[in-house]
Amino acid sequence: MSDLLPWLASLPAPLLYAAILVAAFAENVFPPLPADTVIALGAFVAARGSGTEVGVWSATMIGNIGGAMLMYGFGQRFGLPWLEQRFPSVFPAGAAARFSARFAAQGVVAVIISRFLPGVRAVVPPVAGALRIGAGRSLLAMSLASGVWYGLVCVLAFRAGSNAEALLSRIAAQQRTAGLVAAVVAVVALGVLVSRRLAASKR
Repeated sequence: MSDLLPWLASLPAPLLYAAILVAAFAENVFPPLPADTVIALGAFVAARGSGTEVGVWSATMIGNIGGAMLMYGFGQRFGLPWLEQRFPSVFPAGAAARFSARFAAQGVVAVIISRFLPGVRAVVPPVAGALRIGAGRSLLAMSLASGVWYGLVCVLAFRAGSNAEALLSRIAAQQRTAGLVAAVVAVVALGVLVSRRLAASKR
């Protein structure tokens, strides 16, 4: 962070937005790139310069959704076997099968929930594409999840004091909380679905 923050602070607003956009895009293509750190620090710098919350959020969303849909397209084109071979660190043994089962059971809800899970969200777009979840539905689901999360990041950055380290710590804490809530929601949703199917099978 010692090198990143001064570099971001040296950029004029248009280039700062461009750096944020590229980081948000690359997170989906080259995981586990720490895009949240770049975006949070970029927002921190923007808040103390000529940048705006809307500008940072818009740049982040354009980059994030652009990268997500690119990977969705790759997943749709080449399927799960190619993804497992191409990204072994992202798709460890059994990960694709677990995602497939979850997505088959929960559909778009799984896309939204999984985008809040640290270390998992980069896997969501290509898996959604490989499982042929509709592009429009996937776009809406990922936009909703990313919009909420990065909206929170921007608000925290623009309301932060002068301590960038404290900002990153707070965002990390919020990310853990969001991940925990998303995991609980996923378990509850899966439990409800399984209960309904069992009840239906007994009729």
